[in-house]
Amino acid sequence: MIISSWNVNSVRARIENIKEYLKKFSPDIVMMQEIKTQEETYPYDDLKSLKYENYVYGQKSYNGVAIISKKKLSNIKKDIFKDKNKQSRIITADIKLKKKDIKIINIYTPNGNPVDTEKYTYKLYWLESLNKKLKSLLKENENIIIGGDFNIIPSPEDVHNPKGYEDDALFRLEIRKKLREIINLGFNDAYRYIHPDKEGYTFWDYTSGAWQKNNGMRIDHFLVSNSLINLVKDVKINKYPRGRLKPSDHTPIEIELA
Repeated sequence: MIISSWNVNSVRARIENIKEYLKKFSPDIVMMQEIKTQEETYPYDDLKSLKYENYVYGQKSYNGVAIISKKKLSNIKKDIFKDKNKQSRIITADIKLKKKDIKIINIYTPNGNPVDTEKYTYKLYWLESLNKKLKSLLKENENIIIGGDFNIIPSPEDVHNPKGYEDDALFRLEIRKKLREIINLGFNDAYRYIHPDKEGYTFWDYTSGAWQKNNGMRIDHFLVSNSLINLVKDVKINKYPRGRLKPSDHTPIEIELA
């Protein structure tokens, strides 16, 4: 089984790229972030034509998450903790693999910049709320996979210019500690589990020729609970969509489960 996570930066603007990606690589499940549309204007027909089921938690113009899957998913939940800003940032579903019941959680963490504004305090609040919810979910089912745009650079080797990001909301020590606290609940950074030293950028800004110069960062992740880590065969950064016309500034990260 291949599960992909991709911040598409508008599902409607990116629909041709998404369809090309699905036809070319055929992932079983795709967790999409920043779909930037409500359910009413989501391109259901385009994705149904490629035999994908769609589970959508949309929002007008901003945020929004969706899970698409070749097989029907169960127990879809869209608001697993109270968000004081009422933003569409998380959707969960249950899948079965190797007789294990697994909860998949698709997240779009707030960016948090600028750091001297409410946007940063909201990011801290959101990560703390996620941590609290994960503690209770792990008591119900230890088999959890979290995928998405975390908007967190875990360590200096995950960004092209660590010095330049020291006080950025994606790389501040306080924010990295929040990610570490979540991992310490019983998760593994799946990409680093498979590739301890390999560069794994998933985002390149649209400006300053970042893609051409490979001035990127690793902010899209899969966290896999300890109980499932032995099922992880591979984790890949699929750079193909980022090099296409009208790309998202993110590219998919794919996890292969045995």
